[in-house]
Amino acid sequence: MKNSILFIALLCAMVSCAPKDANQRLAEQAAEEYLTPVHPGSSERPFWNGFAKKFIYAPAFDFQAVEGATEYLYKVTSEVGEWSFKADSPQCSLAPIWNEIPQGTNVTLTVEGIDASGNILDKAGERTFWRDYGFNPPYTGAVRGYREAAILGMLYVHTMPQVQSFASSAEPDMSYVYFTYPCKIIGAVVQVETLLAKTAPAYAENALAIAKNAAQFLINQARKPGEPLAYFPPTYYKQYMASKFPENQGKTMAMEAASAGQAYLDLYDATGDELYLQQALGIADTYLRLQCEDGSWHIKYDFATGEPVNNSKAMLHPLLNYFLRLEKEYGQAKYTDARIRGEKWMATHILDKFDMTGQFEDVSVLNLQPYENLTNCTAAPYASYILNRGIAQGDIETAYELVRFSEDQFVYWDMPIGENGYKLDSTPCVFEQYKYQMPIDNSACNVANAMLDIYEATGDELMKAKATALIDNITVIQCVNTGKILTSWRVRFNVEPSYWINCTYDSVCALLRMKNFEQ
Repeated sequence: MKNSILFIALLCAMVSCAPKDANQRLAEQAAEEYLTPVHPGSSERPFWNGFAKKFIYAPAFDFQAVEGATEYLYKVTSEVGEWSFKADSPQCSLAPIWNEIPQGTNVTLTVEGIDASGNILDKAGERTFWRDYGFNPPYTGAVRGYREAAILGMLYVHTMPQVQSFASSAEPDMSYVYFTYPCKIIGAVVQVETLLAKTAPAYAENALAIAKNAAQFLINQARKPGEPLAYFPPTYYKQYMASKFPENQGKTMAMEAASAGQAYLDLYDATGDELYLQQALGIADTYLRLQCEDGSWHIKYDFATGEPVNNSKAMLHPLLNYFLRLEKEYGQAKYTDARIRGEKWMATHILDKFDMTGQFEDVSVLNLQPYENLTNCTAAPYASYILNRGIAQGDIETAYELVRFSEDQFVYWDMPIGENGYKLDSTPCVFEQYKYQMPIDNSACNVANAMLDIYEATGDELMKAKATALIDNITVIQCVNTGKILTSWRVRFNVEPSYWINCTYDSVCALLRMKNFEQ
């Protein structure tokens, strides 16, 4: 009996002293990091979160000082409780109480100015927002091998009748309406098929035939040598969807041609045919001619005349990555100066202001206020760019800030079960932009890739764990009987969800990359 008691006491002592498991350590590290606000505003730089709907990291807001106030009372209220603290400024973060506020809660923050006698003078500001769930593993792991999932995802695209039609024709089958965006979607067909030919050689002959005809369509539609937008394929083709909008008639978005250029380079690598390399270089040379004195490019041009549509400037990560590939893989040093100038423009006009505005071909950018339509699709890819072009001083800090912004505003690690007994979205997931509050596979890949880039640069295991959770969920939402990788991860009954081939290509690449991290 005595020995049994001693054994139980020893066992209890061992349990109480047992080291924390890896998931608990990661969750605690994440909770600690969430106390630091993301790129908080100040007198030197603007607040970016005026249109934000939710936060994972403790936020700080652009509340104004109250005349005569010596301190400020911060009060957060919700249906489940109330939390408060005092500070000497109305623009402090909620770090003192952030981890006390239950996650998955709608809250209202009120900040009031108080005088030396403790009297409330006036309200400095008020905000209502969602106090979101933080990273808290474990999550559902991969339910299929990464490489297998990638191949099946490519085969779904490959076997689409509208894609197979390219095997015998250089004209798109417009029953797949997203071919109305040629650079992005038909370019993605080329990329999927060349990657399939490389990854699953049994399909190579048919895949490359498809890729060549798809590329030939882009070449046929492109502006001719000597024209202002020489070698640029169009952003819009025929009258479908956003191509119907008057603001897009006869116009092209500057960064879209880089997508076609990337596709040409993939096909050149697969075939060795110089035609595709020359098309890619022709696009790059046109970009050189279009660059503005300040290092920027306009967001949209008249497709015939090459004249800028307005003074709005483009987010440059697609082009900078394109130039970087030409430099690194093809020895094309002539684009280095333009790339560096563009990078400096991004640093001065975008990173400093933190205005990660979305620029999508199917969403209008007219009359947008600053910060009104922020997106991970600018922030996370730019973090990847600066980590992959050769890390300079300050790049690690900048990359962390861009990735944490993307997580804070667009990642949903969890969601509450609704009144009908299910979660609306498959978590963990990543929403695309403020103007399209939808979990998209491409967005999950953007953020996961940037997190993996930080992991490779720093060894930060938390970043790797977060990226793994997002990429694993691609295998969870993948259709088991077709291999289709859903573009949208939202439950919608009796609605045929949109399916974007370019998003599947990004998912496939993320899955293949994740294969390299398997132990």
